[in-house]
Amino acid sequence: MRDLVEIGMGRTARRTYELEDVDIVPSRRTRSSKDVSTAWQLDAYRFDIPVVAHPTDALVSPSFAIELGKRGGLGVVNGEGLWARHANVDAAIERLTDIASREVDADAAVAFLQELHAAPLQPDLLATAVATVREAGVTVAVRVSPQNALALTPGLVAAGVDLLVVQGTIISAEHVSAGGEEPLNLKTFIAELDVPVVAGGVSDHRTALHLMRTGAAGVIVGYGSTEGATTTGEVLGIGVPMATAIADAAAARRDYLDETGGRYVHVLADGDITTSGHVAKAIACGADAVVLGAPLAVAEEAPGRGWYWPSAAAHPSMPRGALLEAAFGDDRPSLDRVLFGPSTDPFGSLDLVGGLRRSMAKSGYSDLKEFQKVGLNIRG
Repeated sequence: MRDLVEIGMGRTARRTYELEDVDIVPSRRTRSSKDVSTAWQLDAYRFDIPVVAHPTDALVSPSFAIELGKRGGLGVVNGEGLWARHANVDAAIERLTDIASREVDADAAVAFLQELHAAPLQPDLLATAVATVREAGVTVAVRVSPQNALALTPGLVAAGVDLLVVQGTIISAEHVSAGGEEPLNLKTFIAELDVPVVAGGVSDHRTALHLMRTGAAGVIVGYGSTEGATTTGEVLGIGVPMATAIADAAAARRDYLDETGGRYVHVLADGDITTSGHVAKAIACGADAVVLGAPLAVAEEAPGRGWYWPSAAAHPSMPRGALLEAAFGDDRPSLDRVLFGPSTDPFGSLDLVGGLRRSMAKSGYSDLKEFQKVGLNIRG
């Protein structure tokens, strides 16, 4: 039964929980972390680690997608980002981060980012980015918004994309419009595609189940919120209690599994996951993988030069985010250290996969699906 609280006369709200509110409860059995598997599979594509890079230009360039793919993760290129608009993205990002580092005008960096995104989309540039990743032999994933999915997808499929991510701040099974353009009906859209689709974000059981019924191979839970970067709560008044939202989506996955007689839809958690402990808790709440932004942006391979911003920061009229200095100075750790250690940080920002493996081992579980059954406590 849902825990409803009266917040005023005739108005109730549901009590929900963040990842910080829950703790993993080890069982009576333990094992070596060497005997733990963090592998998972999305449709026909297998990954060694449950790490997906958030589709922002601060993080995922074609080269970063390749490096993460070689390490067993998945980098998602923003199909409406700078690599689809400018031939020399490195120079654009260098100027952007220089503006942000001056700290003279807090709005100047966001204004310049909006200016960069005002340039028209160039399908040839996007096709080149897709080809670069594809030629490296790793899985190619590209994110498009619900508004532009119909227009951009044919070119992406022709370029050889493996996975399509349809992601917006909030997404439903049908994106409607009163402006005359054709609405996006995800069920029809997915049925006509030969590539699997991941869709999101969502925050509750009902919306997650609706997206699963469209035929999506995966559903993203959360809106990529990271403290200091994305301000969806301040701008739109919308927040996602990630522990509850992930558990709700996992319940929708079980319902859909029963409804279809065995079709499993993967749940990807995208929001407020900044440490190895958060990664472990997200999996324990029911996620199959996590989507990371700022935690990966500290890596020396990331194109943001130690800065991070969400894709929503470039919205032309309502930006939801600012440039966040994810790493200080030029001494940034390698992507290997961020993912696999060794770590000198006692707070869980490095060796993200190693922390997950140890949590699984301490709890006695050998794979991710089993770890989703681990006991949880609520902090008092």
